[in-house]
Amino acid sequence: MWLFLSECCLLWPRNNATQRTLKRAEGTCNTENTDLSVLKSFSALSVAGKKFMRLYGKNPILERIKTAPETIQRLYLQKRTDLSAIVREAADRGLVFESVDKAWLIRECGKVHTQGVMAEVEEFKYTPFSEILSACLDGKEVPIFLDGVTDPQNLGAVIRNIACLGGFSIVISEHGSVHVNETVLRVANGGENHIRIAHVPNISEKIRKAKKEGIWIIGAVAGDANDISGTDLNFPLAVVVGAEGGGIRPGLQKQLDSSASLAMRGASLSYNVAVAATLFCYEINRHREHGAGVERK
Repeated sequence: MWLFLSECCLLWPRNNATQRTLKRAEGTCNTENTDLSVLKSFSALSVAGKKFMRLYGKNPILERIKTAPETIQRLYLQKRTDLSAIVREAADRGLVFESVDKAWLIRECGKVHTQGVMAEVEEFKYTPFSEILSACLDGKEVPIFLDGVTDPQNLGAVIRNIACLGGFSIVISEHGSVHVNETVLRVANGGENHIRIAHVPNISEKIRKAKKEGIWIIGAVAGDANDISGTDLNFPLAVVVGAEGGGIRPGLQKQLDSSASLAMRGASLSYNVAVAATLFCYEINRHREHGAGVERK
């Protein structure tokens, strides 16, 4: 018997066939004898009329199964590949998968390094800016405004790194900035499941709104500014980080309450945006943990 868990997720009963599949998965993912005819018919219904994104790689997909299995519409695993952890997690959450040949994955995914696993998932859901603003005012999160970041590798790295640190959110612009796409998700390595991201028409307008609510805006800059490690921070706080090369745009710089830089005791080069954002967030957490910040009334 097959049961719908949701319109995009099928429940796979824990029957003897399932147990045999899981036992085989202790070594490799080998489901060549599994009857998938019913799965194929139901999968077609589950994705009808819905857009999806593709997610690749063991860690990104395993993390998605653990944190948001309802967003997975289809799951494809390469035959004769060790994917036992994914098989177990999928079965525990009632997800089914289709076992495919390596040639099929190459044909479908091109040059993407899939590690033998690909999933079709719901489009990324952004968080309303009002929720991020509220969490900041409640002292739960520090928003990071990314100004003009266009490289998906950088956005993915920012998401992954500050998701590890915890206590941050991200705000990106609908215009002139990269969106959360498949490359971003691959680089984020599952971090997108642990951080909220807002997608706004105008970053400048949202910063003005945050300032009116009493949020202190600090800019991450290169050059003549106090070292962030020795700067007194005011909370609630938000950070603006500019793109590589151009930095924070002049119009946004005028809205900053203060600015800070990162110490570079080596070569006079520059940190890339992902590293700069991560180091700033690390220092902010250090201030919070040691009570070095000043709470604004």
